[in-house]
Amino acid sequence: MANPGGGGSRSRGAWWREGTITAVAFALCLFGGALQVDDKSLAPPPAAAYLIAVASCAVLPARHRAPLAAMAATTACGMLVPPLHLLLSPLIVAPAVVVAYSLAVRAERRTAAAVLLAAAALPAASDLAYAFGSHSWQDASRVAAVAAFPLVAGVLGHSTQNRRAYLAAMEERARRAEKSRDSEARRRVAEERVRIARELHDLVAHQITLANAQATVAAHLFDTRPEQTRKSLRELVDTTADALDDLRATVGLLRQTGDAAAPAEPAPGLSRLPALLESFRRAGLEVSVHHEGTARPLPPGLDLTAYRIVQEALTNVTKHAGTGSARVRLAWNRDRVTISVADDGGGAAPSASAGTDRPPGYGLIGMRERATAVGGHLSAGRRPEGGFLVSTELPLPPAKDAAREIGGAPAVEGAGDAP
Repeated sequence: MANPGGGGSRSRGAWWREGTITAVAFALCLFGGALQVDDKSLAPPPAAAYLIAVASCAVLPARHRAPLAAMAATTACGMLVPPLHLLLSPLIVAPAVVVAYSLAVRAERRTAAAVLLAAAALPAASDLAYAFGSHSWQDASRVAAVAAFPLVAGVLGHSTQNRRAYLAAMEERARRAEKSRDSEARRRVAEERVRIARELHDLVAHQITLANAQATVAAHLFDTRPEQTRKSLRELVDTTADALDDLRATVGLLRQTGDAAAPAEPAPGLSRLPALLESFRRAGLEVSVHHEGTARPLPPGLDLTAYRIVQEALTNVTKHAGTGSARVRLAWNRDRVTISVADDGGGAAPSASAGTDRPPGYGLIGMRERATAVGGHLSAGRRPEGGFLVSTELPLPPAKDAAREIGGAPAVEGAGDAP
C-alpha cells in the first residue's frame, strides 16, 4: 500500500532544504556586505548590505521554475554593489553562485554558458567602471575571484546535468530491454503454442481418422464377414494404442520442467513413410508411391515437415475424399523436393466440415504453416479431372551441407514405385 504521507514528507524535506540554502546564502551575502578593504575590524553591515542580501535571496526559491529570471536578478544585485559603496567579494555574490548552479543543471548548455559568462562579466565590469584607475593588484584578484565563482558553479551544475542525463538514459535503456524481453517471451510462447497445436492436430487427427475408418469397416462387415470384422477390430485396437502412446509422449513433453537431455525417439521423417502408408492401407485406403529423381537425406526439420504434410494430406483423403485410393509423388531435384498427394474422389473439400454442426478443421492451415516455416510453399485445390490435389515444394540444402547436418544418415527408404 502506498504511503499517503509520502508526498507531504518529501514536500517538507524540500522546504527545509530550500530554507537552509536561502538562510546560508543570506548570511554569506550579509557578511560580505560588512567587509571593507581598509578597515581591519569587522563593522555591522550597513543598510545597503541588508538591501542587497534581501533582494538577492528573495529570488532563490524561484530559481527552479525560472532560472534565467533569477540569474538576471542576482546579476543586477551584483552590479549594484559598487555604487552602494560595498565591497564586491565572492561572499556578497553567494546568491548568484547558487542560481548559477541551478541554471547550469536545468538550461541547455549553450544558453547556460552565455548567461553565466554575462553574469560573471557584468558585476566585474561594474566594479572596474565605478573605481576606474584606483584598482590595485589585490583588487584585480578579488574581482577575478568574483567572476570565477559563478563559472565554477556552472561547471559543477553542467556535470550534474550530464550525470542525471546518463542515469536517465540507463533507466530508459533498462526499461526498453525489459520490454523487449517481455515481447520476445510473449512471441516465443505464441510460437510454441502454435507448434504444439500443430503437432497435436497431426497426431490426433491422423490416428482418430484411421480408427474411425476401421470402426466403420467393422460395423459394415459385422453380420456378413465376422472374420474380417475381427481383423478390423484388432487393427482398431492397435491404432488406438498408437494414438494413446503418441498423445502420452506429447503431453509428457509439455509436463517437463526443464529441457530434456535428448528426445525419447527420433522425430518422424520420410524414412518412416512405408509404415505410415501401411497404417492407411489397414484402414482401407490404397496408397501408391512414385519417386522421381534421386532421393537423399533431409535435415531433421525439413524431414519432419515432409512427413507431416504427407500424413495430413492422406488423412484428409480418408476423411473427405470418398474414395479408396490415393497417390503420393515425390520429385527430387537439385535444390528442392516436390511432394504431391492426389485422389480421384468427389467428397467435400478438406477445409469444410463433414457435418453442419462441426467447425472447419485446421489441416490445410497447418500444412501451409509447416511449408512456410522451412521456406517452401503449399497449394491445395480441386483438380480439373476430379478429385483433390495437395502439392508442396520444399527447398533442399546443398548436398554437402545436408550430409554434414544429418551426419551420414542413409537415404530415404522405399524409393521407387509401391504397389
